[in-house]
Amino acid sequence: MSKQEGGIRLESVQLAHHVVNVVSDKQATDIVLLDIRGLTTIADYFVVCSASTDRQIKAITDALLETLAKAGVEPLHSEGIGESGWVLMDYGDVIVHIFTPAERAYYSLERLWSAATPVLRIQ
Repeated sequence: MSKQEGGIRLESVQLAHHVVNVVSDKQATDIVLLDIRGLTTIADYFVVCSASTDRQIKAITDALLETLAKAGVEPLHSEGIGESGWVLMDYGDVIVHIFTPAERAYYSLERLWSAATPVLRIQ
């Protein structure tokens, strides 16, 4: 599947890598891109990353919203924006999870989706 970007189709893998670049630029840590195609129809990719504080989560979230909006891509839905320790941003084919380390350890998405193919990991 794909999204429009300034009249150019943005494939889900390109969108996922774009998200990885944005969260990396905002100093997210332990960034993992998981290919979940073939396991579910909810999305093609998960991007999972950590931020040390709720303030950093907000900075990453704001950067994603701003950068992707400039590319013509808006989230279908977002959850947890504020001070929850976990923000989920649904971009259709790509779902972004931004956690504090404690919340990430508690929910353990990588364990739950262990059958997914890891595309990349940035420590």
